[in-house]
Amino acid sequence: MTAIATAPGLSPNPVSSSHGRGRPCVITRRATFSASHRYWLPELSAEENQARFGPCSLAPGHGHNYTLVVAMGGPLDADGMVLNLSEVKHAIRAEVTAQLDFRYLNEAWPEFDLDRPEGKLPTTEALCQAIWTRLAPQLPLVGLRLHETDTLWVDLLAPGSAPIPMEAFLSIRTHFAAAHRLARPELSQGENETIYGKCARPHGHGHNYLLDVTVRGPIDARTGMVCDLAALQQLVDELVVEPFDHTFLNKDVEHFASTVPTAENIALHIADLLSAPIAATGARLHKVRLQESPNNAAEVFAEAPQLEMVPAALEALVAA
Repeated sequence: MTAIATAPGLSPNPVSSSHGRGRPCVITRRATFSASHRYWLPELSAEENQARFGPCSLAPGHGHNYTLVVAMGGPLDADGMVLNLSEVKHAIRAEVTAQLDFRYLNEAWPEFDLDRPEGKLPTTEALCQAIWTRLAPQLPLVGLRLHETDTLWVDLLAPGSAPIPMEAFLSIRTHFAAAHRLARPELSQGENETIYGKCARPHGHGHNYLLDVTVRGPIDARTGMVCDLAALQQLVDELVVEPFDHTFLNKDVEHFASTVPTAENIALHIADLLSAPIAATGARLHKVRLQESPNNAAEVFAEAPQLEMVPAALEALVAA
């Protein structure tokens, strides 16, 4: 379990008290389960399902090892805890993992009964939302993160006055390898080395970049999706991975002929490339995270008015 210091909506209380009583905190609990699912809408033909969902439409379905991170917030009690950990474990087991582990999700919960008008596909987004409805009466939720794989996950945040979050943050991860040199052409080699150090050496150097793209939007009432996942992945592949992979960015990508390809500038350019095409899918680009090495990464938030949407809950989910 992970804890961070400040919970959303709670002001830090500098006055000391017994065992921290009354001080705000966000805690997280991780759980895992294995389950299978199939994307198949009965109102579509076999050809339409195949075109819409690709291999995910194949019978009898496919499985994942899911990881769930539950973020909870509140003031510490007299025992120095937000919640009793045994009660947290029991609630998650009873309401989620015991019901889903080694199950076929399409038949596990009524939300995924497609014979019902309100039934939807058991996508990562819809599954996370259904988990929220079961845990919210039991635990003071401030956020959920559900990993379907290491390269696909969903975040839900506390929805304010609404009973459940109607929007989700869907993230995909991909990678590309590229070289670059950090130098400003108007400066001498010595001046560039003063600013950029070894990164200014004339022949450049390379990285294996990890790219996370996060989009935000409402969860469709039937498909259970924020956007067409295949279309999102295709956009990232066509607009970023293919043009950038195995290139010398300064020479092979036009934008970086006049812009120093720092991790920050690469992330900004990727956000600029993706923002409008992603909007055309019905979602909104929320942020781009580019990891250059295990020690360096840059994040760009594409929704400037939404910068406040990174509360302690989301920080806790990321840290977990």
